[in-house]
Amino acid sequence: MSWNPAQYLRFADARLRPALDLLARFGDLEPRRIVDLGCGTGNVTRLLAERWPAAAIVGIDRDAAMLARAGSIPSAIDWQRADIAGWRAGVDPDLLFSNAVLHWLPDHDRLLPELVGQLSPDGVLAVQMPANFAEPAHRILRQLAGEPPWRDALGAVRMGSILPPADYQQLLLPLCRQLDLWETTYWHVLSGEDPIVEWMKGTTLLPFLERLDGSNAERFLAAYREQLAAVHPRSPDGTTLFPFKRLFFVARR
Repeated sequence: MSWNPAQYLRFADARLRPALDLLARFGDLEPRRIVDLGCGTGNVTRLLAERWPAAAIVGIDRDAAMLARAGSIPSAIDWQRADIAGWRAGVDPDLLFSNAVLHWLPDHDRLLPELVGQLSPDGVLAVQMPANFAEPAHRILRQLAGEPPWRDALGAVRMGSILPPADYQQLLLPLCRQLDLWETTYWHVLSGEDPIVEWMKGTTLLPFLERLDGSNAERFLAAYREQLAAVHPRSPDGTTLFPFKRLFFVARR
């Protein structure tokens, strides 16, 4: 799956809010070694560097275009291309930070214990993931992909998923001495033509659209756009309200 940094950054401010809320939960933490798992264009990684300027910081991502965008701004951050599913730290990090990435990876029952196990003593795993998969923007997408015109091309596409919050509680508690887990729904006020479709084109729609040629992709987007408009109509002022739920946890080893 290839990412488009420009499309992703169209809603940069709204996408940044959950990362800022996650950063606000660290209190007096003073990590010396930080890894940003799934750093993308590096916006959040640079916030980590501003918060802890003396720390050695590594940004990990598997997408070359996103890393190129991240590295286009000079910094002391070490940008590395790697797949999180098989990544191993060379030196135990004090903070593993992951914003809106781990939902793309399967087997959280295996992945999260492996990540916690790489932390330094008293290290922290801080994670934010979308939890919007039962809401219209995601539900309609799955339904369309399963219908006859699209089923052969899109029926097996995975959009990402997460476990119920209670499952993360049960999974992480035995591994940590302190766990803070919560959900937040962000009520984004978006502007422009079909802003929810444009939002989704930067993330969740990517694996669907890359399996369709130009004309089929346009027909698929037209059907998606029509159904979304019935659920999320544009307000008289031209904006569209887009509620988006996210799951957070901060686990201290």
